[in-house]
Amino acid sequence: MESVVFEKYTGGQEPIMPLLLLGDESEAMVGRYLPRAEGVYVGRHDGSVVAVCVVTSEPDGWIEIKNLAVAPSMRRRGIGRAMLAYVESRHHGHRFKLGTGATPSTLRFYRGCGYRYSHRVADFFTTNYDHPIVEEGVTLRDMLYLVKET
Repeated sequence: MESVVFEKYTGGQEPIMPLLLLGDESEAMVGRYLPRAEGVYVGRHDGSVVAVCVVTSEPDGWIEIKNLAVAPSMRRRGIGRAMLAYVESRHHGHRFKLGTGATPSTLRFYRGCGYRYSHRVADFFTTNYDHPIVEEGVTLRDMLYLVKET
């Protein structure tokens, strides 16, 4: 893996917004969860932010991963997996959940990181986004929730 340093981020949202919009293409949706984030974590390579992860502490006791994104030029190098491991280590002993679309590579990635299917929220993408969300040729409709206990 590239030499990436992970840390909790304390700066403003403007520098990381392009990465956040890779993980969730609606600025309005990002604006709904970013203010209540328990933590925003970044991965830096040669001084530049190349990965971001936003987590919230939910009332049910779960830590929810709201956004995980790696710069396109840095993908497939283990950075996303390392970012998840870093975030999980910062919240050791907690249960994690995340919502994602039914994109084959995304589901494969999270399964490879130890997450398993929990449940589905029907029509999440069609209800909460003002335009179709298409990833890898798949038009996303339902939100799939995946969980992991550390």
